[in-house]
Amino acid sequence: MKTRLDKLRKYLAAENIDAAFVAILDIDNTTMMPGVRYLTGFSGSTGAVFVTRKSSTFITDFRYADQARKEIRGSKVIISDRDPITSLEKISEARTKNLKIAIEANRLTVYQKKQLAAKLPDAVLIDCSDMLENLALCKDSREIANIKGAVKISDEAFGRILGYVRPGLTEKEVAAELEYQMKMLGSEREAFDTIVASGYRSAMPHGTASEKKIKKGEFITFDFGALVNGYCSDTTRTVVLGKATARQKKIYDIVARAQMAGIRKVKTGVHAREVDKAARDVIKRSGYGKNFGHGTGHGIGLEVHAGPRVSPKGTQILKTNMVITVEPGVYISGWGGVRIEDDVVVRPKGCTVLNKAPKNLLEL
Repeated sequence: MKTRLDKLRKYLAAENIDAAFVAILDIDNTTMMPGVRYLTGFSGSTGAVFVTRKSSTFITDFRYADQARKEIRGSKVIISDRDPITSLEKISEARTKNLKIAIEANRLTVYQKKQLAAKLPDAVLIDCSDMLENLALCKDSREIANIKGAVKISDEAFGRILGYVRPGLTEKEVAAELEYQMKMLGSEREAFDTIVASGYRSAMPHGTASEKKIKKGEFITFDFGALVNGYCSDTTRTVVLGKATARQKKIYDIVARAQMAGIRKVKTGVHAREVDKAARDVIKRSGYGKNFGHGTGHGIGLEVHAGPRVSPKGTQILKTNMVITVEPGVYISGWGGVRIEDDVVVRPKGCTVLNKAPKNLLEL
């Protein structure tokens, strides 16, 4: 954690800012507030870290006392009987007049920002939204190992689910079994709401599992992720329950070629939108450009959707050890759709594809 704290301190020095306040405040889904875990290793749902150029202090309450002492690295731990914002007065450095403090305003509620301003009336609060997301774009070896572990669980759970799927099961039943298998393989929980979308619902890119019963001859799209030490995987596979039709094979082949074109484009120094273009051009040339309406990918880590954005509007250059998804799709309303997604690590001469699950069209 020292290296990560040092990266933050270098950022503060470069921006002429004295300190940073990063918090999780009564948020159960800690992947939505990843900064505290990134800086300290704490996996609980309430806490905050106050970082200056020379020190780092973590505040939580009695519920997490033992957990904090076990997990926190690189920060002094304070156990308070009040919430982290109210407890800032316990940190002497925070009471310094005219202290410039970086906050991620986009991750705090309006009420929490008002609390901060009231508790630190002599401080200057500076909105540095996404500062930690940007610092965490390139993963260290431990982070990559955690993501690899999550991908391995996803791959193995997908293999197990294939023998379970049969006509008459609901999408929710299949999703529950998939999530169960991931947990049995070691996932902390699912990284996001599992998508199991069959038949006409496979044309819905975010078609989370429903009560619809799966029928023979339908596409089934699985989009799912595991969690290892807080780090996510994000995998999508599309299969056919039964024998695939000529049209299903055609659409699947287009998406498979698009995905491989995107993967081949990934390497250090390439603009993220060029990866999107490589995949999108295959789909456009095949006549289905209007049926691909989302970005080709995104970064993953402690959050399942993070930078860089791999889309036509992406602004970032890929750097070594970024971990991104490559997930083009074709969606035909009322009929069905196909998406294929892998998690890849950006390397100087290409990328490492972490997923091992088969990508040929499976006919179950």
